[in-house]
Amino acid sequence: MNRTRLARWWFAGTLLVSLLAMLLPLPTVLEPFKPYWPALVLLYWTLEAGDRMTLGMAFALGLGADLLDGVLLGEQALRLTALVFIALRFRSRLRFFPMWQQTLAVLALLVNDRILLLIVRAFAGEALPPLAWWVSPFVGAALWPFLFLLMDDLRMRLRIQ
Repeated sequence: MNRTRLARWWFAGTLLVSLLAMLLPLPTVLEPFKPYWPALVLLYWTLEAGDRMTLGMAFALGLGADLLDGVLLGEQALRLTALVFIALRFRSRLRFFPMWQQTLAVLALLVNDRILLLIVRAFAGEALPPLAWWVSPFVGAALWPFLFLLMDDLRMRLRIQ
């Protein structure tokens, strides 16, 4: 298998695994701690392969996530598109941050994502979520260094550009 085909499969496979990880059920007690996996994987690919990641791709992945998750159509598409837009805008800076600063930037992006979700759900007429609902961005930010290093290591072992 040539490198280009392997790179495409690796890219698509990580996005698919992130969607499947989003669907994994957790006990009710642990549900607020589940990170938003598609956002974390999209952030990785935006930082590492910004030329490959587009807003249209983020929107399409978000629509797929909406269909799989059974939420309001366009909710996750809007969130992921906004997330990738901001990450692409500041990509040249974020890539060269030390890991602790990059983690803080990811936390800010994930909190922004939660605020967008809160606005969309408020317009849909849903009640305000409990306070534990805000834990997920912090869990995602705590997992960011490990996810980044794992995906980067696997990408280097496979010699994918």
